[in-house]
Amino acid sequence: MINPMLRLLLVFFLPVLCVLADEQELNAEQWLEKMSQSMKTLNYQGTVAFFKNGRLDTMKYSHSKNQGLEQERLLSLNSPMREVIRDAGTVSCVFDESKKNIVNHQPVSQSFIIDLPIDFSALNTVYQYTLGAEESVAMRFSRIVNIKPTDQYRYTRKIWIDNEHFLPLKVEVYNLAGEILEQLVYTELQLVDKLDTVKVGQHLDKSSIKQIHSIETLPVEEMGFVLKDLPAGFEVVFFTRMEIDNSDQTVDHLLLSDGFSSVSVYREALSEGVQMGVQDFGSVNSFTRAINNDQITAMGDVPVKTVQVIAQGFTQQ
Repeated sequence: MINPMLRLLLVFFLPVLCVLADEQELNAEQWLEKMSQSMKTLNYQGTVAFFKNGRLDTMKYSHSKNQGLEQERLLSLNSPMREVIRDAGTVSCVFDESKKNIVNHQPVSQSFIIDLPIDFSALNTVYQYTLGAEESVAMRFSRIVNIKPTDQYRYTRKIWIDNEHFLPLKVEVYNLAGEILEQLVYTELQLVDKLDTVKVGQHLDKSSIKQIHSIETLPVEEMGFVLKDLPAGFEVVFFTRMEIDNSDQTVDHLLLSDGFSSVSVYREALSEGVQMGVQDFGSVNSFTRAINNDQITAMGDVPVKTVQVIAQGFTQQ
């Protein structure tokens, strides 16, 4: 039998405790903010399965933060055997069989796991963040955060975020019909006090290191085209000009992003036989059009409507 005094305390204080618990409950945007911070600052490693375009890749993943410097590493567990390292904005891919090291100084994605905006609240007009159910992933309790677009220019996402350390344990991207386009899931994840960084290509001969073309970063105004009617939320990330090997031709590359979704726009000399209009490459859509002697191609993990509107928005200055 409950003590009368205890019963009285419960009557008065239980509603107060419930209110305090509700006030401390994080909303969806706060979950995303904590996840973004954890991804940058914690040392962790695990096994990740990537599913995209009907292909399943399983890789060992690690993230380290030492003396303010971040490093991501992916090591394949199936052919082709390779290791991919992101270090200070540079992505390097080392192939075991050929011992070749391919270096890209302008990577499109910000993370091997998931791209995230700097300011989640700035996208409240184009995305709605809501909390979903709690589920277990990789033997860890997680909370689902739904990221649903308010228009037809981007895809819906779901992220399973670890309850304890706020790391993403699972990510799914859905097309406009609600079908899964991409999926990433940890099969196991470990938090560690420290992870050593590695020097890219330290065991390779310098002659085996190949740069991705000759890339020059330029102001977007030098592209010679004006971009109009961008879908809301998309902004210019960078503009580069690449020299094609054994040729005097160049390819301009403009990267646009809303934080979650990215679109690359390429401008190059018009080639004979190039297919104009829409092309479907699984989860990637592209749209190509000709402007005088140039061809403009917009492509990305976005709906067809998005690449079409962006490509058609280019006009000569």
